[in-house]
Amino acid sequence: MTNWQTRAAEFAQKYALVHDPGVHTLDLISECGEVAKELLLATDYGHHAPYYTPELEGELGDVLYSLCVLATAVNVDLEAAFKATLAKYEHRLQDRGHVGSRTR
Repeated sequence: MTNWQTRAAEFAQKYALVHDPGVHTLDLISECGEVAKELLLATDYGHHAPYYTPELEGELGDVLYSLCVLATAVNVDLEAAFKATLAKYEHRLQDRGHVGSRTR
């Protein structure tokens, strides 16, 4: 397990923030929405080049935490999952020239 995942799991356990996977999934989706909102605000809804704020950094941290506690809730080791994903992407790059799952 990654250091981040372990630290998030310990924090969630310490403060009684461990929930069923469905709750953690909804929280992750909510946090991703907050990242999207910060990105929209950073460009004034596409009217200018982005200006990134500390709020975006905070929202990305929230996404990472939420992902870590979700992974723990479903017994997924993020380090192992990440390594497998990189290997999958490398294989796709070699075979298809891109990392996408579509073959067109």
